[in-house]
Amino acid sequence: MNKLKALIFDVDGTLVLSEQYGHLPACNAAMKQLGLPLEWSWDYFQILMRSIPGSANRLRSELEKLGYEPNSISGILEKFEPLKKKIYIDEFLPLLKIRPGIRKILKEAVEKNIRLAIVSTSYENQIRALVDVQFQEFKPYFEQILGKESGAKTSNNGFLHKQCLSLMNLNPKEVIMIEDSEEGMQAALDAGIATAVFYNDYTYGENFHHASLVAPQIKRFSISDLEEICLNNFKKYNT
Repeated sequence: MNKLKALIFDVDGTLVLSEQYGHLPACNAAMKQLGLPLEWSWDYFQILMRSIPGSANRLRSELEKLGYEPNSISGILEKFEPLKKKIYIDEFLPLLKIRPGIRKILKEAVEKNIRLAIVSTSYENQIRALVDVQFQEFKPYFEQILGKESGAKTSNNGFLHKQCLSLMNLNPKEVIMIEDSEEGMQAALDAGIATAVFYNDYTYGENFHHASLVAPQIKRFSISDLEEICLNNFKKYNT
């Protein structure tokens, strides 16, 4: 059996429930400050998330539907993106709910010298701000934080995960990815990394057939559980 050496975490929906309680209200607040006739409900935001990546792209699509001219849309998005990020970090990030069991598994990983990293679709400054506010005690142990500035996480043949492995000099067979979504799971699998999926309300029902472990919460599992279940299952899946 391969020995576990590192855990890589997704952020939104995995470490924290940030989509509903952070990104959505930050989008609505930014759109209101810009005087836009838009306010997204959580139900509608979930539809947007499934079909359009990134808040700016979602707003672009909505403005196009409303008949805004391309030049006007470009000007609005230029203001929207930094404003939304600032509102998210300053107002909503401190209020985000950490998913049950996350602190426990991070603490155990540190105690067992399991290395930690983050690979996410979010902006790296948002991730670092989250770590500063919500996971301060674990900040020194996150060796790599790779987000949007480092490249596309999904639909890119596992590029960002492979970059993380290279930077940390890790074999993918020694690593487990902690995810909440099918798209994130597939990106990790494309890099050869076994994946444990802990789904939430809005990713429930996605196709997690190739995940090594699928469960509603991580709080039921120890590092030893993850190592035995994920690395063993992934080895069987690859043979």
